[in-house]
Amino acid sequence: MADEERRREDTRSGAGSIIVRLIVTAIILAIASFLTPGFSIVGLWSYIIAAVVITLIDWGVERAMGVDASPFGKGIKGFLIAAVIIYITQFIVPNMRVSMIGALLAALAIGILDAVIPGRSM
Repeated sequence: MADEERRREDTRSGAGSIIVRLIVTAIILAIASFLTPGFSIVGLWSYIIAAVVITLIDWGVERAMGVDASPFGKGIKGFLIAAVIIYITQFIVPNMRVSMIGALLAALAIGILDAVIPGRSM
């Protein structure tokens, strides 16, 4: 019985964690797009869609490769994976444009903001 209850709690905290992660990611994307040259997102829905896409790709990378894809998760590897995730997201999200340099700078800005803002964005 205790294992079943623990799994239910993990599922609930997992869903809550994902929602918090989406909100934090959208806020961090807004700040990063304002601060970073070569990285722009226009429109509230584009921020939300980008947050969902980045969260899903990040989750997939973590599951498939066992790599923490946060900008400072695994040193240079995590930083580069975060930049690639940001760059790929522009092809899925309308009104989002990212250059290669913009993706690298955004990964750096997101890594710094991720360290300051509670919750984990990438």
